[in-house]
Amino acid sequence: MRKPVVDYREFRLSRLNEPRFSHLKLLGGWIVYFLMYFLTEHFIPVERCHVVHCALDDIIPFNEYFLIIYCYWYALIVLSLLYFLLYDIQSFRNLQIYIMIVQAVAVIIYIVWPSIQLLRPTSFERDNFLTRMMAFVYAFDTPTGVCPSLHVAYSLGIASSWCHRKESPWHLKAFMILSAVMISLSTAFVKQHSVVDILAALPLGILAEYLVFWKKIGYPKTRSSQCP
Repeated sequence: MRKPVVDYREFRLSRLNEPRFSHLKLLGGWIVYFLMYFLTEHFIPVERCHVVHCALDDIIPFNEYFLIIYCYWYALIVLSLLYFLLYDIQSFRNLQIYIMIVQAVAVIIYIVWPSIQLLRPTSFERDNFLTRMMAFVYAFDTPTGVCPSLHVAYSLGIASSWCHRKESPWHLKAFMILSAVMISLSTAFVKQHSVVDILAALPLGILAEYLVFWKKIGYPKTRSSQCP
């Protein structure tokens, strides 16, 4: 097993400002996001929300098998951040800052222009494990705050972070690009997002791409950030 570039066994909260551990402060962005997510989900009246819909939404059928890909997104975020945290600190910083940018912009949009989609089926044609899981997802994830889609925007960031690494082989880069495409499609097939939400996430991803990988905001590249 490869040795991590940072020995996190030595981490203490009192050492958070040390250069070798300072990147961990970026994880605080998730705390802010979940707080804002809770506020936007529970304190913006549905009556204020704008319905997001386009003709393509009516053509795309519901397919519960895409739930597997839709949920794969959660694992992809965790595993990508964990791998970078252990073996490539600069890529961890890049991806986390990318995520924070799209989180911040998306939440502002959700507040200024609240959105809702009314695409979910009222009943399922089939009764199986996936449709029961889909009903569970519908129950805890409201159809508000959907445009732009964070599922899509995060996927763009993950694929971009892997593709910008010189150490990533071409087949891994291809797999990450394919993952981003399939995850984006899955949001429409499980009726969690409109095609409009998917398209709206693209300029958001371009903005984060520009700031992180072209303007290189956040942290400079250092020798300690490289893979051994």
